[in-house]
Amino acid sequence: MTHVEYAEHGLLGVLTPQANTTVEPEMAILTPPGWGVLNARLTSDKPTIHARLVDYFDHYGDALTQFANAPLTAAGFACTGASYLAGVRREDETLTTLTERLGAPVVTAATAVLDSLAALGAKKIALVSPYDEALDDASVAYWTARGLDVVARFSAFRQSDAFHPIYSLAASASQEGVEKVKGSGAEAIVMLGTGMPTLRAIADAPLDGPPLLSCMFSLAWRLMNAPTEASLRAMLADTGWRARLAAIDGKG
Repeated sequence: MTHVEYAEHGLLGVLTPQANTTVEPEMAILTPPGWGVLNARLTSDKPTIHARLVDYFDHYGDALTQFANAPLTAAGFACTGASYLAGVRREDETLTTLTERLGAPVVTAATAVLDSLAALGAKKIALVSPYDEALDDASVAYWTARGLDVVARFSAFRQSDAFHPIYSLAASASQEGVEKVKGSGAEAIVMLGTGMPTLRAIADAPLDGPPLLSCMFSLAWRLMNAPTEASLRAMLADTGWRARLAAIDGKG
């Protein structure tokens, strides 16, 4: 591997929706020393969230060129909504093409979640999302098409005058949603949407209950690890990222 200062373990490329305020902070918390992260932006001038998601996916290949010839270990698209609207077949074809072009793994947040669920052997899932009704329904259709059984779901979406109804959510929104789907019989609970803060909920979750995952947690794990149960459970139990989160909260 080409030597990159501050990135002895690997250099990760992350592509983030243009107004998303959560991806970079959560990646900084989840990546330990020795991992470098380059961020690039998915941009669109479309007038609605749904239209922008479609536009993002249509230009995934162009967006990846922002990293030029940086020696990336892996690259990830930190956007789940675009996967739902693109559909399973197109997503898989696109990722295969981009992986061949980059010469390193390219994943989406959605496929990273799939890898984490497969590592756990979890088929029955409960979903907590920040989505409006239409995107929430598209989400369920996507996970079902991927062979999963959605046994419960909760949307924390609230129409807002804030700059973006998803990115302006507080961490308490994901925590509230998790409480709503507990007891559903799910083998894992997945918090969706890379813009909804999720790390406090995961940090506080009991390790003896159904695994609590999120799109960002799964993406960070998948970019740094082979998709094994051991590597996922080690990251869920890791104290390093919890300490970095506590430092931000003023508890470290």
